[in-house]
Amino acid sequence: MHEVERRLPDVLPRLRRFAHGLTRSPADADDLVQAAAERMLRARDQWQVGSNFEAWAYRILRNLWIDTTRATRRRDAPLAPEEQGLAVGMDGGAESRVELSYLMRALARLPDEQREAVALVMIEGLSYADAAGVLDIPMGTLTSRLVRGRQALLAMMEA
Repeated sequence: MHEVERRLPDVLPRLRRFAHGLTRSPADADDLVQAAAERMLRARDQWQVGSNFEAWAYRILRNLWIDTTRATRRRDAPLAPEEQGLAVGMDGGAESRVELSYLMRALARLPDEQREAVALVMIEGLSYADAAGVLDIPMGTLTSRLVRGRQALLAMMEA
């Protein structure tokens, strides 16, 4: 069994959370994760042992999302209404569901660049260096997107 095949199942839940943050839809997130997994398996020989597997997986998923978004915009069709799937992954009480619902709506209103940065660092727990690598941007750019994204989220949550 190839190392990619062995490690892929462990990263799928994190990829799904990231995909949900990008797509704002559980169905679209599942489709995106499936496409990313297929691409990773096809490109398994391109991953280098010793490199960061999760960063490689996140980058593949993000690149697929960008491709999908561009194709969708060309067709002028939305991916999915933002109201779908706001309760994905919630198992707490009603109060925590309400708070998470507000947070997910606020996250969905962020510009794509800020939402990606916030999802990778604050939700997925990637280091700044790894997140900057996934997004293929300088560390300073990631930091400024995070600052602006956090400030916007706090303002929306306080409102």
